[in-house]
Amino acid sequence: MSVNVVIPARHASVRYPGKPLAQLSLPDGTRQSLVRLTWEAARAIPGVESVHVATDDTRIRDHCESFGAQVVMTEPACRNGTERVAEAARIAGLTSGIIVNLQGDAPLTPPWFVEALVAAMTADPSIEMATPVLRCDVTMLGHLMDDRLAGRVGATTAVFDRFGDALYFSKSLLPYLDRDTAGAAPPVWHHVGVYAYTPAALAAYCDWPAGRLEGIEGLEQLRFLENGHRVRCVEVDPRDAQFWELNNPEDVARIEAVLRARG
Repeated sequence: MSVNVVIPARHASVRYPGKPLAQLSLPDGTRQSLVRLTWEAARAIPGVESVHVATDDTRIRDHCESFGAQVVMTEPACRNGTERVAEAARIAGLTSGIIVNLQGDAPLTPPWFVEALVAAMTADPSIEMATPVLRCDVTMLGHLMDDRLAGRVGATTAVFDRFGDALYFSKSLLPYLDRDTAGAAPPVWHHVGVYAYTPAALAAYCDWPAGRLEGIEGLEQLRFLENGHRVRCVEVDPRDAQFWELNNPEDVARIEAVLRARG
């Protein structure tokens, strides 16, 4: 089954304007942009046929083309990354296989996270959309709680049924948990911002009405749930690799620390 990756990247982020072009320090002392690191992560996924960056900003386009990325220009009216990926897929003619939305703020995404989504959708053709979830360790849970205490909107948590189908996603910490009683294996699942879709589900998404919860949470995947469509949560193994997304300027230091640890 063919797999094509689209990286949505917009300049006008409310919490972090210009985020795709943010420069991160690498272990060798050089610096690279967030979007380039994410593009390189996408290219490291085995079996991927193409990687496109989808943007509405000429600064991001010019920067991405400077290091050889394929860029699709999309409309500023796209309300979220999934709508931008849908438009880019239509323009690029991606009509078969699986389309992966690798968000431009997730350069630490290991390739096996995407491989797990592809494997799940290949095994069960009824899955229209799949996304990874990662069981929090004590360190990750601490980051989540610190963000909440500081009033920062950070990572997303997921709750799902025993079949793996999502019940809800939230920017709040779900389920409710006290730091002192969480234990070594807290029952909290960090939602990793990667989505795999069938082309038909991705195309249909833009015709569905945006739901009230999607607007409140600012989470695009809730449109699937609010319109009666399943979202399969696929548990992924970090294999001792720390994962974090760049949601706020404070996350730069966290990601750089992981990059240093990886060498």
